Amino acid sequence: MIAPARRLEKIPPYLFGEIAALKRKALAEGRDLIDLGIGDPDQPTPVPIIEALKQAAHDPVTHRYDETPAGWTPFLQAVATWMRRRFGVEIDPDKEALLLIGSKEGLAHLAWAYLDPGDLALCPDPAYPVPRVNTLLAGAEAYALPLLEENQFLPDLEAIPSDVARRAKILWLNYPNNPTSAVASLEFFRKAVDFARQYDLLLVNDAAYVDVYYESPPPSVLQVEGAKEVAIELHSLSKMYNMTGWRIGFAVGNPDAVGLLNKLKSNLDSKQFPAISLAAAHALLHVDNTPTLSLYKKRRDILCDGLNALGWRVRKPEATIYVWARVPEGFTSAEFARFLLQEASVNVIPGTGYGQYGEGYVRMSLTVLGDREGERLKEAVERIGRVLGKNHP
Repeated sequence: MIAPARRLEKIPPYLFGEIAALKRKALAEGRDLIDLGIGDPDQPTPVPIIEALKQAAHDPVTHRYDETPAGWTPFLQAVATWMRRRFGVEIDPDKEALLLIGSKEGLAHLAWAYLDPGDLALCPDPAYPVPRVNTLLAGAEAYALPLLEENQFLPDLEAIPSDVARRAKILWLNYPNNPTSAVASLEFFRKAVDFARQYDLLLVNDAAYVDVYYESPPPSVLQVEGAKEVAIELHSLSKMYNMTGWRIGFAVGNPDAVGLLNKLKSNLDSKQFPAISLAAAHALLHVDNTPTLSLYKKRRDILCDGLNALGWRVRKPEATIYVWARVPEGFTSAEFARFLLQEASVNVIPGTGYGQYGEGYVRMSLTVLGDREGERLKEAVERIGRVLGKNHP
């Protein structure tokens, strides 16, 4: 057998393997599993988006390659309109916007576009693993930035040694944050932009959850004056409009970064099906997904209020579809996830799946298949209460 590329050895072990096996076993046994693990919207894509797709798919023009420079033109124009309406940020759709096949591929390809072996990137921990994994696959070093509860799960930029900051090429951020659900303020983004400018870094903010919020709308890093000199931001329609399977998003910001990412992508993919691009444009311009957000908020309140009534101290997330909760004393993250799965048939994700600083926490998702009005979240709380009792953790 031909040996695989050595770079694949840099991919960390799959930490969810045991939990996944226990989940399959529980389902095979016919147990009623409440899955708070996967972060995938359980509500359908809004009907107007589906209708827009149908109409676009009937146009033969959409059946050919998208040969535009950076993405189907009406989509990029809709992106510019949405950024202006949502954040007051002006985007040139010809130079400062790029269609992505989901923000995940954009994050991965940015690492490959900028990092060489021996380079360094600043990677938050705990974090969505794609930026760190692709930093390593590119042969670069990932320097961990701890996201600690006492710092509101924001990186302490002042604690980064100056020699490390000078070596770094990318500062990865993700706000609103997966898995902690933290929201960055515009003040923090100003500090991050100043830091990137000081050390000549590319600031990359994964903003996939920026329109999944329950109180005040979270900001964009591009609202900071001068941010486009150093920053690029990635957005996704996956969580915004229940479109995870559609695989469409966009990058906006620094024109050099957008152009370099496009240069790499033009040799790797042929963009998205233009009919999907047109449906996504319709979503950005015309669709309101408030019913889904209202359901998430109801589930959030049921889960957080219920756990807190059991003696937990769970912070209600202001954004995202995740609750980041401390595990009870005497458990590691993995042990507690295993315990809930085996004893309560409730599946959660151990925090260590997102990095070493995720130890002591589990992530619970508000997207639960089969739930209609929060009843599955209520049942999950009741099961946790039965197996743990009150006054935990």
